[in-house]
Order: sequence, then C-alpha cells, then structure tokens
Amino acid sequence: MEERFSRAVAPVAVTSLPLATRSRIAGLPKKNRVLRSKDFRIVYDTGTRSANPLFAAFCLCQPHLDGPYVGFTVPRALGNAVIRNRLRRRFREAVSQRLAQLTPPWSIVINPRRAAIECPFVDLDREIGRLFNKCSKQNCVRP
Repeated sequence: MEERFSRAVAPVAVTSLPLATRSRIAGLPKKNRVLRSKDFRIVYDTGTRSANPLFAAFCLCQPHLDGPYVGFTVPRALGNAVIRNRLRRRFREAVSQRLAQLTPPWSIVINPRRAAIECPFVDLDREIGRLFNKCSKQNCVRP
C-alpha cells in the first residue's frame, strides 16, 4: 500500500526554523567584516601583502578603528558561484574560530587561490592562524 504524506507531517527545512537566521548561520559576525568597497580599496592600496599557497592577504593596521575587520574577495576565475560561496563560507568559519587571536586595530582582506578549493579545512585553519600571528606580532601603535 502506498503511503502519502500530508503537509502537516512533512519534514520542515532547517532554514525555516526561527533560530536558523542569516546572522546565526554565518560564523563571522557582521560587525567584524569589511563590507564597503571603499574599505576594501583602502586596505588594498595602503596595506601590506602577505601570501601563501592558499590565499593572499592584505593587512592594514588602523589604530583609530575598533576592529578587527576581515573581508573576502573571491575572483570569478576560481569557479562558478557555488564554488566561490563555498570558499567564502570555509574562510569565514576559519577566521571566526581564530578571531580572538587577532588584535583589534587590524583590517584584513583575504583573496583565496585555486589551491584552497581542494585543501583540507585543518590546513586552511592553520594558515589563517599563521596570518593572525604575523599581524599580532607587528607593532601597531594606538593613539
């Protein structure tokens, strides 16, 4: 005999639950993100570049800000929207796990490379940790 499901007992998608809001899913709080193109441009133009096989990072110490702030730019050359969004999510999660390690005045923009697509998360997390250690060791004088 064929079973039929009524709408009342059909499974509910996780995203429709009240706790699964957009801010709750994203690992990095919005207050710690570089969001405006003007802010990205400032970090690109005046920040220092740090590179490794998984990503290039532009780091800028801005003593007048109450950061830290982290932004992500994923070029279209890396793949379609699904791949680019997956990379953003993975980087956001790695950064959110280590955000307390980063001192406040830093603004960082991370630009993933092709190797980050297939890289295990532990390697990505390790490289983010190295970047944050490098930034924390640099002298950034607050007024």
